[in-house]
Amino acid sequence: MQFRRVSLALSCLGLAGAGFLAAAEGPQDAAAGPKPHGIFRGAVKAAKFDVSPPLRLMKPVPPRSYQEREADNDQPSGLEGPLGPQTPDTIVQTRVGRGEIPGPNLSFDAWTNLCGGCSPPDPVGEVGTNHYVAMANNDFAIYSKAGALLFGPVNINTLWAGFGGECEVDNSGDPVVVYDQMADRWLLTQFTASGPTFFNCMAISQTSDPTGSYFRYAFPTVPSINFPDYPKWAVWSDAYYWSTREFANGTTFAGIGAYAVDRAQVIAGNPAAQVISFLATPASAGGMFNIGDGLLPSDLDGSTLPPAGSPNFFVGSMDDGATYGAPQDALTFWKFHVDFVTPANSTFILTNTLPVSPVDTFMPAPCPATRDCVPQPTTAVKLDHLGYRQRPTYRLAYRNFGTHESLVTNQSVEAPATFSGIRWYEIRSPQTTPVIFQEGTYSPAATDSIHRWMGSIAMDHAGNMALGYSASAAAGTFPSIWYTGRLSGDPLGQMPQGEESMVDGTGSQTSSGHRWGDYTAMTVDPVTDCTFWYINEYYPTTSTTNWRLRIGQFAFPSTDCIPQPVALQGFAIE
Repeated sequence: MQFRRVSLALSCLGLAGAGFLAAAEGPQDAAAGPKPHGIFRGAVKAAKFDVSPPLRLMKPVPPRSYQEREADNDQPSGLEGPLGPQTPDTIVQTRVGRGEIPGPNLSFDAWTNLCGGCSPPDPVGEVGTNHYVAMANNDFAIYSKAGALLFGPVNINTLWAGFGGECEVDNSGDPVVVYDQMADRWLLTQFTASGPTFFNCMAISQTSDPTGSYFRYAFPTVPSINFPDYPKWAVWSDAYYWSTREFANGTTFAGIGAYAVDRAQVIAGNPAAQVISFLATPASAGGMFNIGDGLLPSDLDGSTLPPAGSPNFFVGSMDDGATYGAPQDALTFWKFHVDFVTPANSTFILTNTLPVSPVDTFMPAPCPATRDCVPQPTTAVKLDHLGYRQRPTYRLAYRNFGTHESLVTNQSVEAPATFSGIRWYEIRSPQTTPVIFQEGTYSPAATDSIHRWMGSIAMDHAGNMALGYSASAAAGTFPSIWYTGRLSGDPLGQMPQGEESMVDGTGSQTSSGHRWGDYTAMTVDPVTDCTFWYINEYYPTTSTTNWRLRIGQFAFPSTDCIPQPVALQGFAIE
């Protein structure tokens, strides 16, 4: 394991009803008139439902084909224009912090690419009371928290064996797994891509054991001809929320979908569980720049619920130097209020636009119109840094500290010029007037020439943060899995606690498609509420698609790791 610690030197510095007008406004959003909004698409039920046998007793299902529509294409909206002005990032952290961030308490390999041509893996994982569930295109596995393999890896559609329809035969990926701490349940999902009817397939465990039985649902997109690209799921007190990038008939960009399924109903295994959805189109949202290439729903961490009646928060990003004509660099802040009793009272509104420090997501010099951006040793092939996608990177992690509420997220950016770095944000006061409490760009490339990208960030119960990411350079550093962090009392806008490695890569990716993935996952152990778990990919040897997943965890030594309550009686299922 390599330790990278040097002294700290930072340069810091139409279709809206009356309900759409009721949102809180920030000072920058004081203009009268309807807010940008999503178009209400009504309430629907699952197209299919059943109860599975125990997963541990089910036979793996061979998929019909590895279509990997998202992985191969990651479709553009078709509304992109020329680049806007490129402006220097003024809040770049130019050196690795002097703090001594702990090394992993546990770090182990998951599986190596099982399907030959599947790339990228899009690794995602979640930790529960006794298990860690990992997913990727197109497989998943279940581990003990000591790293012992308990089930798999198998094709994801094994979850829907015997279910029938596209969820059983279509194994298209873009998976997400979330853990509902309130109910001690697991939620595993993927989309279908064959059409002409498209589904979000959802399986929710009947117990805390992810190898047991599941309630299985096939939720159609609305309308069902819309392909639900890039679905991102989140746990909230009243519903499970998810977002999509939708393409009519799988080809024509339709807008950003926002969905909520009644949490109490799916936990109870109600076949008629209600889904309420909206579609934010460029017209209804006031411009493509307000929805970009996707929005993230807020995912609940910790044992303290949001205030009663809280909407779920969705966040997007704007870059005035990118291709959607944004008027400023900002985060877009949406509120999704869902009413399962009277669905028409539900609203999905862009309530605030939060200006951020200058940021550029494109890297025009090394990759103005291509994905070959991040260099690797021993090959001319470069990797996609994904910054040009106008969206924050999974997750949007929410936590209620009692004294305040916080949301954290991140995105890949250019900083300094020609290098990839990670812009991260903490948003506070989401219920009233949300503000960016702090932000920073982590990119010590000016001193070590190493690109950092594909991040995921979370906070523990003490307000400490961990940021995991991929790292690579033209020489000396193969694509690797590293992390940094900050303590709650550290100077704002900085990650001064040093840098550590989950694993240092020993190979490069040589496939011509350049794809490295769309997301990774930093999550927090619900038992201690201070142990960070992270999953990402690396290459053990130089090859085209021989990626391997790595899972690891660590905790700050200053954190008071006290076991937290799980599945509390106080968690209301409304």
